[in-house]
Amino acid sequence: MGVAARRAAATLALTSNDERNAALLSAAATIRERCDDILAANAKDMDSGRNRGLSEAMLDRLMLDADRIEAMAAGIEAIAELPDPLGKVIAEWERPNGLVIQRVTVPLGVIGIIYESRPNVTADAAALCLKSGNAVILRGGSESFHSSQAIYACLRDSLAAAGIDVDAVQMVPTTDRAAVGYLLSSMHEWVDVVVPRGGKGLIKRVQDDARVPVIGHLEGICHVYLHEAADADMARDITLNAKMRRTGICGAAETVLIDRAATEHLLPPVAAALIDAGCEIRGDAAVTALVPDAKAADEADWSTEYLDAIVAMRVVDDIDQAIAHIAAYGSGHTESIVTEDDTAAARFFREVDSAIVLQNASTQFADGGEFGMGAEIGIATGRVHARGPVGAEQLTSYKYVVRGSGQVRP
Repeated sequence: MGVAARRAAATLALTSNDERNAALLSAAATIRERCDDILAANAKDMDSGRNRGLSEAMLDRLMLDADRIEAMAAGIEAIAELPDPLGKVIAEWERPNGLVIQRVTVPLGVIGIIYESRPNVTADAAALCLKSGNAVILRGGSESFHSSQAIYACLRDSLAAAGIDVDAVQMVPTTDRAAVGYLLSSMHEWVDVVVPRGGKGLIKRVQDDARVPVIGHLEGICHVYLHEAADADMARDITLNAKMRRTGICGAAETVLIDRAATEHLLPPVAAALIDAGCEIRGDAAVTALVPDAKAADEADWSTEYLDAIVAMRVVDDIDQAIAHIAAYGSGHTESIVTEDDTAAARFFREVDSAIVLQNASTQFADGGEFGMGAEIGIATGRVHARGPVGAEQLTSYKYVVRGSGQVRP
């Protein structure tokens, strides 16, 4: 598979944006046409998942219906509509000796993507790699094996119809967990980067075992900071959405920080909204004093990614302490400040070292689709190469193109 992917990557890098888009549009149409086949495959996975005792949350991630399949196809079309990420001149300058130097975007090469139960990742990941001129080796979770294979068949047939090497998109044809270890440790000659998408256990294994670069994040310990200059209604609505819209995604808020000067008018309505929505609050002494239903937080709560209807809540003295708390306990994913004070927001943006920082907006906007990227493979929290939502543009590197007129170096 690695040899075939390397060969396909070389030819795919030479295709035009129109050629790659034709394959994407064909894939979207084929997925729609084969909706019944995909649903039948998904029914097998759902039956198997129930027999294996998967949780309701896992079953929900695994489940496909007509609307989700339509969203999958529409997502591929949105990726096709994006500007061509390849061949962009991202910098250009001329040296005193007359050399003209350009920095030009190119594909990364071959990408290995390891993911868990969501079968839609098969389509999203393949489409983003295809758009950015990268060959991809997909390794989906055993839970979604039949669903992913049905989607993969649509992609492969669409590549063939568009005249693109079908090995530009490949899927590991086994559920054996040893295949993941082999991909991570023995494919460095053929795979340029690995992107994990899934839970903490999967991502930690990938980061620990990979002998190739990894783009990904381990945890999403995201914060909402309610500054003393926050609008009370906005603070309530943003906090509620950031925590409870979808509790199981990496952009869900896990800790709420509240300025001491604003505690009495911000904390009660925010806490009441969360409790009414079924959220458990674990607070420090200042929080439990004002919110009788809150439980006392312990040290572990400040560094826990709940992925559930639980939130940690702490009163801080000021923006200094809020920034210090995020630096000590955050995972570098996404943080939001709610404030009408743009000077405070500017400081928050400057000093909080996370992949995504927001003012007066929910942390649940930490999503490539919401950023206008069409889709994403994941959120990267590292500082090398991609950071934040990883879309087609983030799956490129660059090379230098230098034009001379006979110059030789003295």
